Amino acid sequence: MNPLPEQEQAAPPPRKLQRWLQFVPNGLTLCNSLCGYAAILVTLQAYKHVDDQQAMATIFAWSAGLILFAMVFDMFDGFTARLLHASSLHGIQMDSLADMTTFGVAPATLVAIMAHNMRHIERAGEFIPICVLCGIYLGCAALRLATYNVHAMYEKKSSDVFTGLPSPGAAAALCTIILFAATEKGSNTLREYFRYLPIYATILGFLMVSQVPYLHFGKYLASAKYHKRRLVVIALLLLAWLVSSFLVNPFLFPFLLVNIYVVWGLIAYFALKMGFVKRTHPLVPEQADDANEDGGRKP
Repeated sequence: MNPLPEQEQAAPPPRKLQRWLQFVPNGLTLCNSLCGYAAILVTLQAYKHVDDQQAMATIFAWSAGLILFAMVFDMFDGFTARLLHASSLHGIQMDSLADMTTFGVAPATLVAIMAHNMRHIERAGEFIPICVLCGIYLGCAALRLATYNVHAMYEKKSSDVFTGLPSPGAAAALCTIILFAATEKGSNTLREYFRYLPIYATILGFLMVSQVPYLHFGKYLASAKYHKRRLVVIALLLLAWLVSSFLVNPFLFPFLLVNIYVVWGLIAYFALKMGFVKRTHPLVPEQADDANEDGGRKP
C-alpha cells in the first residue's frame, strides 16, 4: 500500500497537548533508570551474605533480572515518543542518561561485586584489576552513548544495523549469563562463571565502541515487510525457549541467543573483511550509518 499524501498523514497533536504527552515517554525512561538504580541497591546487599553462596546467587539473579526488565521500558519509551509525536532533544538526553545508569553503571557494579564476593578477595591488589576491567566496560558504554547523542542531534539517517554492539545488548549478554549460572544446580557453578566475567565485560565494552555492525533484530521483527518471516521466527524462538526451559533451564535459551548474537557479529565482520562472504549475504549486515541504540528517541 502506498503511503498517504503528506496532507492526509496523521498530523501531530497541538503544542499544548504535546507537552503533556511528553510525560509518557519520559515516565518510561525514568522507570528504566529506576530499574538500574534498584539493581545497584540489590547488588550491594550481597555483602550481607558473604558466607552464603545460595543467598548471594539469589541477590545477583534479582539484580540481573532488574536490568533485563529495564529493557522493556527502554524499548517502549522510544516507541511511545514516536507514536505520540512527543520526541525531543530533552528525551534523547534522558534516554542516554537512563541507559548509562542501567546498562553501564549497574552491570559494571554487578560484575565487580560478584567477582569480589565469590572469590573472597581480601587484598586490595587482587580487587584492583577487576575494578579496572569493569571500568573499561563502563567507559566504553559512556563513549557509545555520547556518540549516539551526537548522531541523534545531527539527525543522521536511522539504519537497520548498529555500528558496534548496542549497550542494552552488552548488558543482556552479561545478565543472561548471570541468571543462567545463578539458577544452575551446584554451588560451584556461580564461582566458575564469575571467574571470567570481568574479562568478558571488557570484551563487550570494546565491541560497543567498535565498527562491527550488528543486525537490528528489533526493527526486523517489527517490520511489516517481513511479516510472515517474523511470525515464523517468533514461533521458533518461543518453541526453542519452551523446550529448553522444560529440559534444562529457563535461562539457557536467552543466554545462548544473546551471546550467539554477540559472537556472530564478530564472525560476520571478519568474514566480510577477509573476503569469505559477499556484502550482499543475508546474514552479514552492511556498515551502519549511525550508532542508534535500541529504542532511541530521535526527534
